[in-house]
Amino acid sequence: QLQLVESGGGLVQPGGSLRLSCVASGSSLDDYVIGWFRQAPGKERERISCVSMSDGGTDYGDSVRGRFTTFRENVKNTVYLQMHNLKPEDTAHYYCAAISNIRTLSLRPVCRMTFPSWGPGTQVTVSS
Repeated sequence: QLQLVESGGGLVQPGGSLRLSCVASGSSLDDYVIGWFRQAPGKERERISCVSMSDGGTDYGDSVRGRFTTFRENVKNTVYLQMHNLKPEDTAHYYCAAISNIRTLSLRPVCRMTFPSWGPGTQVTVSS
């Protein structure tokens, strides 16, 4: 059974950077799409990014495009979220999630599906 664990969260000052990791166990990620999501208190969960583990294709939400980058390292069964120019509004609990890739569809519609497998998340706090 696929299990995901996030790490790398913490407290960072505005303008700073963090790199989150999502490590999978129990199954190879090669045939999955991995999404990064976040949720702040009192707010709805927001999709940040997606990456296809098969070809590295990516998709980003409007609020993070140009500041966040997601990339994969298949040999380590790991996906990363590199965050730059962090803002206080980026403060949230960050999660990675997995969905089996559907090769007959482009990445974007797959990223908008319901992801069945989730990690417990890691907290990111942006504050001075």
